[in-house]
Amino acid sequence: MQKEFAQSDITPITPDARMSAEVHGGRAKCLQRLIRLEMPVPQTVALSFHAVRRIAAGTPPDVTEILRHFGPTPLLSVRPSSQDPDWGGPGAILNVGICDTLHATLCDEIGERAATSLYLRFIQAYATHVARLDDDLFEVPEDPTHETLAVALRTYEEEAEEPFPQEVERQLGDILGSMARAWEGTSARLLRKAKGAPEGAGLGLVVQQLALGVGQGACGSGVIQFVNPATGERQVTGRYLSQSQGREALEDPAGAVYLTRDPRGPSLQDEYPQVFAELLEMGERARTRLREEMQIEFTLDGGRLSVLDAVRVHRASRAKVRIAVELAQDGIISREDAVMRVDPAALSELLHRQVALDAERDRIANGIAASPGAASGRIVFTANDAQASAARGEDCVLVRRETSPEDIRGMHAAAAVLTVRGGVTSHAAVIGRGLGLPCVVGASDLLIDRKAKRLTAPDGRVFREGDVITVDGTTGDVLAGQPAMLEASLDGAFRTLLQWADAVRDIGVRANADTPADAQTARNFEAEGIGLCRTEHMFFEGERLSVMREMIFADKGEDRAAVLERLLPMQRADFADLFSIMGGYPVCIRLFDPPLHEFLPSDKAGIRELANVLDRPLSEVTARIEALEEYNPMLGMRGVRLGVTVPEIYEMQARAIFEAAILSKMSGARVVPEIMIPLVSAMREVELVKNRIDAVAVNVHNETGADLEYRLGVMVETPRAALRAGDIAQHSAFLSFGTNDLTQMTYGLSRDDAGRFMSAYVQQKVYAEDPFHTLDLDGVGELLSMGAERARASEPGIVLSICGEHGGSRSAIEFSRQHGLDYVSCSPFRVPIARLSAAQLALAERESNRSLA
Repeated sequence: MQKEFAQSDITPITPDARMSAEVHGGRAKCLQRLIRLEMPVPQTVALSFHAVRRIAAGTPPDVTEILRHFGPTPLLSVRPSSQDPDWGGPGAILNVGICDTLHATLCDEIGERAATSLYLRFIQAYATHVARLDDDLFEVPEDPTHETLAVALRTYEEEAEEPFPQEVERQLGDILGSMARAWEGTSARLLRKAKGAPEGAGLGLVVQQLALGVGQGACGSGVIQFVNPATGERQVTGRYLSQSQGREALEDPAGAVYLTRDPRGPSLQDEYPQVFAELLEMGERARTRLREEMQIEFTLDGGRLSVLDAVRVHRASRAKVRIAVELAQDGIISREDAVMRVDPAALSELLHRQVALDAERDRIANGIAASPGAASGRIVFTANDAQASAARGEDCVLVRRETSPEDIRGMHAAAAVLTVRGGVTSHAAVIGRGLGLPCVVGASDLLIDRKAKRLTAPDGRVFREGDVITVDGTTGDVLAGQPAMLEASLDGAFRTLLQWADAVRDIGVRANADTPADAQTARNFEAEGIGLCRTEHMFFEGERLSVMREMIFADKGEDRAAVLERLLPMQRADFADLFSIMGGYPVCIRLFDPPLHEFLPSDKAGIRELANVLDRPLSEVTARIEALEEYNPMLGMRGVRLGVTVPEIYEMQARAIFEAAILSKMSGARVVPEIMIPLVSAMREVELVKNRIDAVAVNVHNETGADLEYRLGVMVETPRAALRAGDIAQHSAFLSFGTNDLTQMTYGLSRDDAGRFMSAYVQQKVYAEDPFHTLDLDGVGELLSMGAERARASEPGIVLSICGEHGGSRSAIEFSRQHGLDYVSCSPFRVPIARLSAAQLALAERESNRSLA
């Protein structure tokens, strides 16, 4: 049976051995690189993924072939070697080969205490991981003796019903089999899948000559890093523990010593300066030749230094960026390589406060991670209470069943938002991302009692108004209390990396920004303009909301126009601020979109207050509100339909845009506003609105004498608009695909309600992903590609873009590049992520073309 193993399945690691991470795992390949760098790596043999799979399936390992590389009485260690160390694997087992005979020899060579400790450690590891006995039965005392060893051997024999194995062949074979089976087990597979490993991920194993680390003279083990894993700063960190093995220095910090000279206690640099200097030189050699910051695991055995392993330093997002940039600045890697090394998602963690990695998490519930970052605050249940809390200088978390436009004031005031209903493109999610506000939506296991002002968790705990909770919008967790936080940090390395990314990306990146504050955030993140300004969000502030309500109750067009005259200067000031902040970059303003009923109160107290403000009978106000109600308002009187039937709103907005543009030009800025018509489904709608806006432009020109330059376009968010894009393009300077509503209408799903069942759909593979989170390239994507193709066929010079929430995602950017779109637009806090993703896609395409050439 043993002859069934191919020779390549068992490979001594030498400088010229045929090895790869895809066949033998990352650890095996790294050890070969260390050997090539002439580091003192003990003799090592690697078992391939194929060999380990066969062992797991029941084929005994060829231990004879393995052992012939280690001499007659070897002491060995066995370690896992998966393709990616983040995928985990079984723990290392040391001291393989020790037995009664070798123990007696070691007592003479290194002392009875050290030899007995080694034997007891191996018995514990073998009993626990191979024989699957209770770990508590085999504790290793600080001062081991012959008696404790005899007790351990006797306990093993009683529990396992056989003597402890004395032959190294048996020990090694059982260990290899146990580690192989552990990798193939169901729990291990599920854990790997959760970490992103492919279904068939393989495990290699490395068998290595043991460097004892215990005995006479300078003996011990340690781990050394050459950068701070949290920040990426160049500094030596780690620990060394005398008379120890493996990673015990990290597990026993009380007994370990510092590596560098430190006033708080002894250090490796003081006690063994030559060893410390060797480690520093090895670290620099690894950084330069392996082109990476490495963590080195080492052992001292009688003063002799051995390198047992080296892995990439496990690093926080902040450190990832700094390390990549500094490697490029030192000429070790190229700028393009630095751009490719940073996961765009890592940038999100730098833009927002995060719950510290080592913080204790008392989870109340889990929902959909809708807007990244974390924040703590006192629970409030209304927008008014959120504003009152902010006025007192107290951080609060706005908790709602779901948010509506009326809640925007409260969202601005809150530190975070939590909703029971909703999905990734629900109102709370979209506004949260735009504000950079941590947000968790769809936490459906929570129960809200607004009257009693309390929140009940799935485990029965009750949280009342004023209690402190934490919303982690990065993970979707809702936590009790206030855990330790890691602050946001936009340092020089962050900005440098994005400058390098901008130099290679080939698609524009704009921001969705609704207010001057949003626009300023977008410019801070170097967005190339505003791709979507949702003007309705400007109408929900105090005086503006009252004017909007008065307009809704006006009976005639001239009355509506008169009321809207009071909104005109407010809108004009808003747009002038946007133009000023964007400093000549394009600003695309979407005309009014939501149904009018959203501006009206729905509770009795609010309706009564409105009747008092309007000085109208309560019955009349109630009747008008009921008349405006729709069975399906998202498909009713909104968007361009309002522009056609209540044209005074769009005319007021157009005048505000033109007058703001004139003001900006007078201050020296070149402004070419882009005006976008929402929810179009027919060419005639565009013609009607265009005629009215052109007429407003003529009137403003006649009144002011100023030349007006503007571009009129359409937001394509209905399937029919995508299908008829060729017709619509004839009257449009640009088309921008609004993927939020387009996804909703293509699927026939409510983006606010889909969160209730979407996880079940994804789990049962009805959909591969939540289509509101990841752009559906098949269905919605086909509409997008058809729309783009038909628009370009009709008007070759038309500008095309995506401005839905998908715009910042990698898949949407890749799709946009493939179909020749000019830019994507996303929430301000996603702009850096989009910039980096676009650059990586351009570099990947360039490399692919180079390999095909």
